Amino acid sequence: MGLPALEFSDCCLDSPHFRETLKSHEAELDKTNKFIKELIKDGKSLISALKNLSTAKRKFADSLNEFKFQCIGDAETDDEMCIARSLQEFATVLRNLEDERIRMIENASEVLITPLEKFRKEQIGAAKEAKKKYDKETEKYCGVLEKHLNLSSKKKESQLQEADSQVDLVRQHFYEVSLEYVFKVQEVQERKMFEFVEPLLAFLQGLFTFYHHGYELAKDFGDFKTQLTISIQNTRNRFEGTRSEVESLMRKMKENPLEHKTISPYTMEGYLYVQEKRHFGTSWVKHYCTYQRDSKQISMVPFDQKSGGKGGEDETITLKSCTRRKTDSIEKRFCFDVEAVDRPGVITMQALSEEDRRLWMEAMDGREPVYNSNKDNQNEGTAQLDSIGFSIIRKCIHAVETRGINEQGLYRIVGVNSRVQKLLSVLMDPKTAAETETDICAEWEIKTITSALKTYLRMLPGPLMMYQFQRSFIKAAKLENQETRVSEIHSLVHRLPEKNRQMLQLLMNHLANVANNHKQNLMTVANLGVVFGPTLLRPQEETVAAIMDIKFQNIVIEILIENHEKIFNTVPDAPLTGTQLHLSRKKSGDAKPPSCSERPLTLFHAVQATEKQEQRNSILNSSLESVSSNPNSILNSSSSLQPNTNSSDLDLDVVKPARPNSLPPNPSPTSPLSPSWPMFSAPSSPMPTSSTSSDSSPARPEEAVHEDFSTPFRKAKALYACKAEHDSELSFAAGTVFDNVHPSQEPGWLEGTLNGKTGLIPENYVEFL
Repeated sequence: MGLPALEFSDCCLDSPHFRETLKSHEAELDKTNKFIKELIKDGKSLISALKNLSTAKRKFADSLNEFKFQCIGDAETDDEMCIARSLQEFATVLRNLEDERIRMIENASEVLITPLEKFRKEQIGAAKEAKKKYDKETEKYCGVLEKHLNLSSKKKESQLQEADSQVDLVRQHFYEVSLEYVFKVQEVQERKMFEFVEPLLAFLQGLFTFYHHGYELAKDFGDFKTQLTISIQNTRNRFEGTRSEVESLMRKMKENPLEHKTISPYTMEGYLYVQEKRHFGTSWVKHYCTYQRDSKQISMVPFDQKSGGKGGEDETITLKSCTRRKTDSIEKRFCFDVEAVDRPGVITMQALSEEDRRLWMEAMDGREPVYNSNKDNQNEGTAQLDSIGFSIIRKCIHAVETRGINEQGLYRIVGVNSRVQKLLSVLMDPKTAAETETDICAEWEIKTITSALKTYLRMLPGPLMMYQFQRSFIKAAKLENQETRVSEIHSLVHRLPEKNRQMLQLLMNHLANVANNHKQNLMTVANLGVVFGPTLLRPQEETVAAIMDIKFQNIVIEILIENHEKIFNTVPDAPLTGTQLHLSRKKSGDAKPPSCSERPLTLFHAVQATEKQEQRNSILNSSLESVSSNPNSILNSSSSLQPNTNSSDLDLDVVKPARPNSLPPNPSPTSPLSPSWPMFSAPSSPMPTSSTSSDSSPARPEEAVHEDFSTPFRKAKALYACKAEHDSELSFAAGTVFDNVHPSQEPGWLEGTLNGKTGLIPENYVEFL
């Protein structure tokens, strides 16, 4: 029920009904005034809270933006890069959202608080002033009227008429004030319908604009969110595989630490206590010592594991002799004496145990070091890449593609080990293997067949993609440019031996078929990479660092599957030199200088024409003999009759740069161990090819052009900064000048002197002065 209307005609009568109606309007105005007052107070509190919320969210965004992920290893996968970038993307979205919130807060004061305060002061305040005036006139009129009515009738007529006229004036003025007050009350009642509600609508519109901006941000963020979700899932899948591998290695290390000891560049290393003479007597100081048998160098670093810091300066001495200390000659156990060429006196050292002392003594007596290489599967060596091996893999692939290509979890779900071993024993039986037309019986489950295929590949003497190429494949996967990754892997695949490449092609063609049916079997290219990466590219040494590189092994397999037609059916381009690799990194990412890990993957020696002809004839003869003796083992008759220029690189002697164990002595130009000078020569015209070479053989890479070292011991200047990865290498900044620069015995490396220290320098990192 609404308020009754105030009639102007009732102002003259001023009846009780009129007064009651007027009071109801006044009560409504008081209620509205109190409500607006509270609303303004709450609005200010809301704006203050929004400001505090915005400040808190900005601080949260700043924290996200400042945090940087650090991955384990020297490179990141694309998924890890996406995840690392996500925090900055989150911060950008939050900041953008808070910018819009600040605009909304600033507008809220203008569109909400100011109009409400103005309506309350100007309209409701004016109505209150009118009420005061109306009440005052009411009191005055009633007083004059009562006084007038109390006049005696005996007064003179003139006095009575004057009193009547005065009452009429007061009544008229009261009537006018009453009309104005009624008009103002009704005006305010009508105005509040729009002047009060309109600011609220404007405030809500600002909120809607803010939320719509958030909606638009969410839409723009959608693509990155999808990519990030996939990257998180891929990273989680890789983590599960990596975690199990690291946990397995940890258990092995717990059971027998010596069997899984890391292959070290030193003959012996570990903690020893060294006796030092002090003013107050002798003390035993803990040192971390390394010994290199070739150079007889002993390095001693005082280090306390409890404090986590070095206790003095490093010291390097040259071993002269090492003698065991008898137990009765010293109070300490496990001691031995060392004499140095460049230090007078005897240095007494204490090993950690009798066995530890024995190992140090054997190493310092010049005996050969005992290294424990990574041990592969117990069945290693029982499987070969021969006709039987190809037959087994073909039978497994044929069974999978004809009977189980759509099975969910194909190759991820493993079979029962006893069944797998039984199937392998059947397939590897020479009698069964000779029956090339016989398929695997339907009684064998698909998961048993897929497990048998993977197990056979793990039983090979070495991984299918070979130990010596494992680091090169990993480095290729770490390149930032996708095209460069594919190109490098393409080139590396064609350096594999022929049988390895044929088996790899057979396998990749099959895995591509599996991936094409991923909607049914749920095995995407990424999932297949997780399954086959550790099998085809397992490292020779089982370490945590190697396990951390499993994700890059998976990427190599993904590239092989996605680009199998190009990689196996086309000739690779010339391998990239170190400079080209550096330029590809520079173009694809930030213009940062390369690190020492970004070295040329291969260096090439030109081979004499007579040597190349002999190699061609040898390989051609062996190929023809294998054709006549075992025609079933040939995958492609047209390619089998051609010399294998892909796998052996007849025109090029491929040398992979490797870390040296120690600095070799300075080679002289006449030394048989040193390369001829200039070290590498690049012919000005193409080398002649033999008539026996195939037209379909791959184009030969251009020989790397190197500096002419016609003058020994020159000065050189560093083009890029480099951090040493080994004690025999030098760390330096861009612009550093080296003395006595000359070729080393390590291909792709120079030897030079910096601040009195001699070490190795990557050849493509310097220019000669």
